[in-house]
Amino acid sequence: MSKNILVVGASGYIGSHLVPNLLHLGHHVKATGRNLKLLEKRGWGSIDNLELVELDLDLDQDLTDLFIDIDTVYFLVHGMNHGHDFIEFELDCARRFSDYLSRSNVEHVVYLGALQSQTSQSKHLTARKETGNILRNSGKCVTELRAGIIIGPGSAAFEVMQDFVYHLPVMLTPSWVTSRNSPIALRNLLYYLTELIECPPDHNLILDVAGPEQMTYKDQMVRLSKMHGKNIRVIPLKWLSPKMATYWLRFITSVPTNIARALIGGLSCDLPADGSELQRRIPQHLISYEEAIQEALAMNTEVVNSEIWGFDPDALLRWQTGYGYYPKQAGYTLKTDASCEALWRQVQLVGGEEGYFYANSLWHVREWMDAMIGGDALKRYRRDPQQLQLGDKIDSWKVISLEKNHFLSLLFGMKAPGLGRLEFTIEDCGDHRTIDIRAWWHPKGFMGLLYWFAMMPAHLFIFRGMTHALVKRCKAKIQQGNIETK
Repeated sequence: MSKNILVVGASGYIGSHLVPNLLHLGHHVKATGRNLKLLEKRGWGSIDNLELVELDLDLDQDLTDLFIDIDTVYFLVHGMNHGHDFIEFELDCARRFSDYLSRSNVEHVVYLGALQSQTSQSKHLTARKETGNILRNSGKCVTELRAGIIIGPGSAAFEVMQDFVYHLPVMLTPSWVTSRNSPIALRNLLYYLTELIECPPDHNLILDVAGPEQMTYKDQMVRLSKMHGKNIRVIPLKWLSPKMATYWLRFITSVPTNIARALIGGLSCDLPADGSELQRRIPQHLISYEEAIQEALAMNTEVVNSEIWGFDPDALLRWQTGYGYYPKQAGYTLKTDASCEALWRQVQLVGGEEGYFYANSLWHVREWMDAMIGGDALKRYRRDPQQLQLGDKIDSWKVISLEKNHFLSLLFGMKAPGLGRLEFTIEDCGDHRTIDIRAWWHPKGFMGLLYWFAMMPAHLFIFRGMTHALVKRCKAKIQQGNIETK
């Protein structure tokens, strides 16, 4: 039977996979996210039975209309990317949502939480547990699924392990790598979530989600490395605490730093899981860890075969299995009173005889480096000196995405250990505009990481200069700039 379903947190990892599954089953879905453009970028803008709603639970807004005609709610929101105060942020969001939920006609709430340790707690696990308690205070029937590591592309914990295995031949780790968890395949978790609609309980439930094996993190990484054809050595060090580990996480993994830091606290705990009750209610075949990895690696091309990369065949051809889901990035944003149209006219002049607006000598050095190893970056080419079209070649770059007065994305074409793109983004913020120039990079192994960090100082220097030069070309005022790296 078709139901009206509200998915809160649809732009997140689980939500982005759950929504298509619910639509496939014939349900009407109202999907929310903090950024409507991110939802639309998934190609969800014109799908039957799907309504997109911009929702920021951090804002004090009236949510009454959100629940109109809704039968079932999936609550998939967390605050790990918010920063050091993510617990209060997460719990405040849950309280605000629960308050409106209590006054609605919703029948059933499904909340995806986290497995809980019997011996110690982390901030992340505590927040997940307390969020479940807050939702139950709404008086609605809540089914809380508590899951550990989810094996699939984009899962933060899985991607942390993937980045470590792919980038390092030897791992010096905290002793928590001997902690145990019960990883489950994304496919198995999604089946549990969707089938809960068909068998809503008449009372609150808390159910563990468990894969077919209890495994240490060390065992997971060793077996993952073998799936990549590598033989990684994992060396636990008692003196290397999880807190110390967070300082070098940002150098190895591309998972957003705040999320990775929050996860590390949970990794220090044994997280036993008894999935027998959930399996009794919703029986299914639980695939093995190796099978789950194979599925995750097969799905990995979803990253590049997407609107973000313009569905570009050259990008897809150059994509490699070990590239992480989350790219490294470095960029510079500048506020200005220049119009979007004026900024766009200048952005379109990039490359060719015009050059790159700033520090062209550094660009030439990089082009000569490419030529020395067999690349063709020294060949200057532009189809039209004034305007760009999708698919245009600009020297060694290729236009893979283009939106007039707003966005330009160029595929990196020089020889280097990884896959990257360069983006120019113009935003109209009412009383001012912003111009952002940003590089995105999927490193290829340890050399790809070295290349990225070797180039980062030049990136930040050049991007700052480029944004300033573009604004000056528009004869406009510069208001404020901001550097961002990950």
